[in-house]
Amino acid sequence: MIELQAAAGGVILPVRAQPGARKNGITGIHAGRLKVAVTEPPDKGKANQALIRLLAELLGIKRSQIILLSGAASSQKKFLISGIEMTTLQERLSEHASARSR
Repeated sequence: MIELQAAAGGVILPVRAQPGARKNGITGIHAGRLKVAVTEPPDKGKANQALIRLLAELLGIKRSQIILLSGAASSQKKFLISGIEMTTLQERLSEHASARSR
């Protein structure tokens, strides 16, 4: 299960990023973090921007609702997701994670 945290202004989503992957998408859950693969390389923030675009698309929200809080140069990242309830976020993430395991 993903360890979401309530925060002022939204929900903190912990992510394990895999830049330079073959394709974009959720690859699973590991140690309480959502594992997300992006094709962009970890170069000058390209992978971080790709993560934000992908998360916005998968969650059905605007990119401006996602802010990278920590881990800009690390595979362990935390994003602040605003404008969405924690239960709704958990449901949407579960849909994508379960679709991945089929």
